[in-house]
Amino acid sequence: MDCTKCGNPNVIIKKEQSGQYLCKDCFIESIEKKVIKTVRKEKLLDKGDKVLVALSGGKDSVTTLEILNSFREMNIIDICAVTVDEGIDNYRQDGVDIAIRHAERLGIEHKIVSLKDAYGITLDEIMKKPNHKGSCSYCGVFRRTLINKAAREMGATKIATGHNLDDEVQAIMMNYLEGNTDNLTKLGAKTESKAKEFTVKIKPLREIPEREIGLYVVAKELEVHFASCPYAQQSFRGEVSEVINKLSEDHPTIKYSTLRGYDKIKNALKEDFKKDYSHGRCIKCGEPAANELCKACSFIEELKGD
Repeated sequence: MDCTKCGNPNVIIKKEQSGQYLCKDCFIESIEKKVIKTVRKEKLLDKGDKVLVALSGGKDSVTTLEILNSFREMNIIDICAVTVDEGIDNYRQDGVDIAIRHAERLGIEHKIVSLKDAYGITLDEIMKKPNHKGSCSYCGVFRRTLINKAAREMGATKIATGHNLDDEVQAIMMNYLEGNTDNLTKLGAKTESKAKEFTVKIKPLREIPEREIGLYVVAKELEVHFASCPYAQQSFRGEVSEVINKLSEDHPTIKYSTLRGYDKIKNALKEDFKKDYSHGRCIKCGEPAANELCKACSFIEELKGD
């Protein structure tokens, strides 16, 4: 098959949603246009924003940085980046090194923060504890806290994460299956909080399938860390991902339809499950907290007791 758009016989992909066959150049252009369309449709960026990219060195975060940098080159926004070192032997350091090189390549401000420095423990050490809650529970809370703190310290007005279509659909299904309607209301392209200490979070890649992001970085010859987190398959998210991918074999547009269905009902969910959160301060770290301790400090106290 020739490229649907330009007729080039060197096709590299058939798009899941549209069924188009695309060559390398047309594919790269389609991804970048799709992300820019999401940014405009969801009003993710404002002129003058300083956007902090959560840069792990993996394909999603590197793609986020690469495409958002086009807005920086047009003097619409400024960009900085933070990399979280969770402390996973034989895995994380490669991503950290790649993140450093991308920040240097683009000449942007870059900070590296670690669980060890912030909390005195690594994720590897946590997973050796007898009564741990699973890697994703800790990693998610600690990463969010450290990234949000870095955003304040670096003067960022937005935090951009590399969540892709697969990530978002997995989150929708996980929260639905667990009956977690509160978390279900917090998903979406843009997340804002009444507490000024929480920086607005945006997901520019939300409508791009994971496999297309993988092909994008290969097509653009971007250096990325392709290895998967060694704890990922032990998680509930990993199980949900397997089910969704299996369904996608016979129903190739199911991820898009799941996302579109959620977007149609999310405003109603927010109204039905609206809560009046009054954020105080964590008595240990000073971060916003609904109770005496924020979730991160609460986890640390539990881990000390193991």
